[in-house]
Formats: sequence, C-alpha cells, structure tokens
Amino acid sequence: MKTFLTALALGCVTALGAMAQELPVVRAAVLKIGTVNWELATIAEQGLDEKHGFRLEVMPYADNGATRIAVEGGEADMAVADWIWVARQRADGKDYVVVPYSRAVGGVVVPEGSEAETLQDLAGGKIGIAGGPLDKSWLILRAYAQQEYDLDLKAETEQVFGAPPLIFKSGLGGDYAGAINFWHFLAKMKAAGMRELISVETAANALGLDPDVPLLGYYFKGDFLEQNDGLAQAFYEASREAKAMLAEDMAAWEAIRPRMNAASDAQFEQLRSDWLAGVPARGPVDGAAAGKLLALMGELGGADLVGKAESLPEGLFAEVE
Repeated sequence: MKTFLTALALGCVTALGAMAQELPVVRAAVLKIGTVNWELATIAEQGLDEKHGFRLEVMPYADNGATRIAVEGGEADMAVADWIWVARQRADGKDYVVVPYSRAVGGVVVPEGSEAETLQDLAGGKIGIAGGPLDKSWLILRAYAQQEYDLDLKAETEQVFGAPPLIFKSGLGGDYAGAINFWHFLAKMKAAGMRELISVETAANALGLDPDVPLLGYYFKGDFLEQNDGLAQAFYEASREAKAMLAEDMAAWEAIRPRMNAASDAQFEQLRSDWLAGVPARGPVDGAAAGKLLALMGELGGADLVGKAESLPEGLFAEVE
C-alpha cells in the first residue's frame, strides 16, 4: 500500500510538472528601463501569469527599436507600442494584434513661477518637445491651440526637439517656456516643482476625442495568438489583476520601487499617482473612438505618421472583455 501511495504521489508531481511545462510562454521584449516593467514584474513576481495559464519571460532591450525587431524576427512574442504605430504596421501587412495596456499621456509643463495660464501665453517662447515633430502629444496640443485660440503653435513658438532626458534636464533648468515630455519624465518634472499647464487628456476632450481610449498596448503577432487560443484574454486578465494590486496595495508598489528610478519620495508619489491615472477602464477598445483619433493623427501627421492606415485596420484590437 505504501509503495502504491508513493507511486501515486510521484505520478501527481510528475503530472503537475508536465502541466506547468505545457503552459504557453509569452516572451516580452521590453525597454530595459521602461515603465511597463512595473506591471510585468508584478505579474511575474505575484504569479499572475501561471494563475491565468501562461508563463511570462521578460526580455530587456536597450531601446524600443530593438524590441520591435525582436518581435518581427521571432525572438519575442510581445512588445509595447502605441496602437497608432501598430495600425500602421498592420496596414502594411503585418498581422499584429493589440491588447490594451495604458492611456497614460503627457501634457505641457511650465517652470515654477511661470505666469503662463494657457497655451496662448507660450507664443513667442521656446517649447522643448520629446519624441520629435510627429510626437502625438504635440500634434494634439497643436490642434487644440488652433481650435481654442486660433493659434498656430508651430508657427508662433520655437520648438526644440530632443531625447526625453535632455528635455527633462533643460526643462528643469528653465530653458523653455514650456515642455512636452513622456509621462514619466513629466511626473518627475512636476515633482521638482514644474506646473502642468494643460494635459493632453484635457486637449483631447476639447477636440471631441475620447481620452479613455488607451494609446499604449501590448502587441502580439496574430498567428501566435491563434496558436494559443484564449491567450489574449488570459494575458489581459493578468494585466488587470496586476493593475488592481497596484491600485489597492502599497506593498505592491514597494516591491517594484527599486525599478522606478525615483530619486525622492516626491518623485515616487508622483510617478505612482500618474501611473494609476493612466489605467484605462476595463473592456474592449471603442473602435469608433479609436478611428476618430487615428483620423486626426492622419490629418495632422500625414503618411509620415500613419502610413497606409487611412482608417482603423480590422482586427487591430484583441477582443478582450
């Protein structure tokens, strides 16, 4: 009897091991210092991947271009990008599918003590912009200034384009009348005393856009999702559970704080607050609202921004609930 029970126990252990090995693996190509690591680390370290039927492997890269090459070349199964870029790839024939991730967007900050109250007050001044002339925050803010004030922000200001760390440093140094940066750099700028003049969310609302449409998403190859039925929803469930943990449990933040590169408690609190503000509502992406944003980006940025994606490509967003 003892031999039988031992064999049965060993058989169960072997079976459980085999089941674990059979879980589909999601190889995530991420920017080594990217903020997406906060959520992915929570998923992996809290066991939310295996709970929802997959295993997550995080693969760090030096830049976003390398993460995209990794997915295209088959070295990774997933990366993070704004879905407008993914729509352009899909229009070019790449079968990429987006799972919603974040609606965190930027805005314009001005130096502490600035008397500016609206974008009109930046006319004649210098604006530092991360991301280049086709930066989506810059385009939306230009459209907003034109609509609200009949102000051509491009013509009436001097733009200085640079990498996010450069805009961050120069902005804190008072080199600009206003600065537009990626959301996490803006959080640190605000923590250092700079003031938000207007957010992209406010501008988007005024333009009739839906700010609840998450701009950032996890994108997968369509055939990878087809080979792993239900994986898109499973990954989405793990993502949502990680977001819930980070919304409700400060201990979850303390676990990832070493990854946040926060130089002070003020930076940590601002990063945490702004990240949580970027959590989208649960549910599928509103295709009509996304199409409206894509149309505006096409109008403002042209083919240099959206490529052949003149309308929202069918099947762009995964059908998650």
